[in-house]
Amino acid sequence: MAPHKKSKKSKREQKKLKKRKNVNGVVPVEPKTIESDWWDTFWLKNSSTQGCLVPNDEAEGFKYFFRVSKKTFGYICSLVREDLISRPPSGLINIEGRLLSVEKQVAIALRRLASGESQVSVGAAFGVGQSTVSQVTWRFIEALEERAKHHLRWPDSNRMEEIKSKFEASFGLLNCCGAIDATHIIMTLPAVQTSDDWCDPENNYSMLLQGIVDHEMRFLDIVTGWPGGMTVSRLLKCTGFFKLCEGGERLNGNVRTFSGGEEIREFIVGGGGYPLLPWLLTPYETDGLSASMSTFNAVHEAARLLVVRAFSQVKGSWRILNKVMWRPDKRKLPSIILVCCLLHNIIIDCGDNLLQDVALSGHHDSGYGEQFCKQADPLGRTLREKLAKYFHHGKEKAPSK
Repeated sequence: MAPHKKSKKSKREQKKLKKRKNVNGVVPVEPKTIESDWWDTFWLKNSSTQGCLVPNDEAEGFKYFFRVSKKTFGYICSLVREDLISRPPSGLINIEGRLLSVEKQVAIALRRLASGESQVSVGAAFGVGQSTVSQVTWRFIEALEERAKHHLRWPDSNRMEEIKSKFEASFGLLNCCGAIDATHIIMTLPAVQTSDDWCDPENNYSMLLQGIVDHEMRFLDIVTGWPGGMTVSRLLKCTGFFKLCEGGERLNGNVRTFSGGEEIREFIVGGGGYPLLPWLLTPYETDGLSASMSTFNAVHEAARLLVVRAFSQVKGSWRILNKVMWRPDKRKLPSIILVCCLLHNIIIDCGDNLLQDVALSGHHDSGYGEQFCKQADPLGRTLREKLAKYFHHGKEKAPSK
């Protein structure tokens, strides 16, 4: 008897079963089919790219391309490895037919975020197609957004005391917990999605990113996803951070007391676009300043520049945020922004060095006029006056803790 022929249906079922096993990570991959020497291949191909000032040293070159050291890169891979293995994108192979390793997937995603180059250009540098770059980058973003949450959170009381002591040592600001600012992420939207809300004062379509940083330019809190047409004062009032502060649940730590009995509560510093609040100090307006007001403004500005520099660093390091985002998915863009901020914090937390030469040379919102907010809470005025007097009198009376 002739052997029984397998039906087309059984073949389809076997194919589905095989695919399901692959997705669940059941079928092992032969080690020889995985591309493990991706860095040697990438370095050989891209280290002498015409027009690029790639460092000759290989370790420096690695950081030039991916913004992180090899050690930090390994840590990032450890965070997302399980997700990238358990949910492998379909068809992730290079032009030689080998499967992409987790390390190469992370490298592709980091290069896309760091360079801001097109998916086609990034793919060409790694020997993969545009669709692969797209899949890999988004799955990396999803994984890191979930696995690196602990790198961006509001400090506990012990950590906050350390931050406050650093602000006092560096700037003389008592009980200062951070600096706040906002920046625009420019994007191009399809005509069907354009609206006045997303059109900002400079006639760009953009999304706002607000951040609060500590003395090391580490992000302690970020908010994004809001239209660029909003003022920063309105943006602030839409945030959970604002509601917590107004409800006495944040910036509610230990009060500092001068020897004369004057009390200084916890606060953050922000630019003139923010309202003057009991917990958010803005500078004095420049007209008719007294000596004490001028001194306060100088100290305030020195501390506030931390967040200005942080935004210049994150937009310079992760250039995808500083190039016009071409028709982004407004639901996905906040995740891209968040992951870039997480990567910024991971570099700091791992003791890695932020590359100063990649930071934007000008202001992080170059071309945007400064905003001014007239709102001033009486308690905010009082707190600002106390600090101004403290600086003016040369800190003669040491504060007590």
